[in-house]
Amino acid sequence: MMASCMLEACSTAKEKTESAAAAKAEMMAAENTFSAMTEQKGIRNALMQYIDSNGVLLRPGTLPLSGADAIDFISQATDSAYSMVWQPKGGSVAASGDMGYTYGIYKISPKSKGDTLYGTYVNIWKKHPDGTWRLALDSGNEGVE
Repeated sequence: MMASCMLEACSTAKEKTESAAAAKAEMMAAENTFSAMTEQKGIRNALMQYIDSNGVLLRPGTLPLSGADAIDFISQATDSAYSMVWQPKGGSVAASGDMGYTYGIYKISPKSKGDTLYGTYVNIWKKHPDGTWRLALDSGNEGVE
C-alpha cells in the first residue's frame, strides 16, 4: 500500500513537471511569434493582438496604463518610423501552467537614418481558457549596448 502511494505521488509530480514544461514551451512560442509579428506588422498591430483585455503597460514618463487605457494608448501609437524585434533569453511558468514571464533584449531600428537602440524587457503572460497566451504586463528599459 505504501509503495503504491509513493508511486502515485511520483507519477503526479512527473505529470505536473511535464505539464509545466509544455506550458513554458507554449509561452515561449507565443513570445517568439509576438516578436516576429512586430517585425512584420509593427508593434501597434502585434500589441493589439497579444495584450490581455486587462493588460498593463509600463512606459517611461507615464503612470502604468491598464485595460482600456492601455489599449487606447496602443491604438494611438505611431510605429511607422521604426521597427522593433527582440529575443527572449529566458522565462518561467507557474506550476499551475497559467501564468509566466519572459525576459530578454530588444532592438529598435529607425527606418531612416538614426541610431539603433537596445534595451531589456520583461513580459508577464497569462494563459486563457482557450489555450492562447496574452500579455498581462509589458515593460522595457532602454540602455543596453
